Amino acid sequence: MKLLIRRYRPSDKDTVLHLFSVGINEHIGPCFRTAMTSSLHLSIALALCVAGYLLGSVLGSVVLPGFWVGLVYFCCHEVYAGFVREKLRTDMQDIPGNYLSRLDDCFWVAEAEVDGRTQIMGMVAVVAKQSGQERYGELFRMIISPSCRRMGLGFKLAQTVVDFCKERGFSKVVLETSSIQTAAVSLYEKLGFSHVRSHTDTYSHDWVGALAKHSGLIMEKHL
Repeated sequence: MKLLIRRYRPSDKDTVLHLFSVGINEHIGPCFRTAMTSSLHLSIALALCVAGYLLGSVLGSVVLPGFWVGLVYFCCHEVYAGFVREKLRTDMQDIPGNYLSRLDDCFWVAEAEVDGRTQIMGMVAVVAKQSGQERYGELFRMIISPSCRRMGLGFKLAQTVVDFCKERGFSKVVLETSSIQTAAVSLYEKLGFSHVRSHTDTYSHDWVGALAKHSGLIMEKHL
């Protein structure tokens, strides 16, 4: 598959927004599985099952843990769906204004011809940041279509950002991902990024992130 990485065009908007939404929301399932297999969440589910049984209700022994599992799923869903809602309302609503209006920012898409039609298969963006005298780039919105994974596209898109930042004399590239995105973390590590800190912030209530066992990772690569 021949891929072309180019700057975003306004005509790409609907496809890019759809790819972004699908790419982020697909993490809901892995987040839920990770949360529910934690010892704490399994213990709570078992305790609720026993409590329902001891209260003399077979139905209760099913309903109580079922409610708990449903609550955890809701939290995992809200972590990622809430992120999508916020970004579609803010920066992704005006990609040219937020990512292409300054020389040191950029938004790229990767397109390929599939069944005779040109389709967008991935995206990535970078925004210039300033901290004191240090200028660096922050990588955003890297999404790869499921049909184009394990083909090196993620590496090419991330390297595009790294090369762009080197050309502008930035000191480093910073990005944020989550602990459940193991493939992405592995890719970034191969590119020379290292984990510098973790956080539990989300666009939802703190208790939602806590029940979802959400952990964000900040990674950076010095240039």
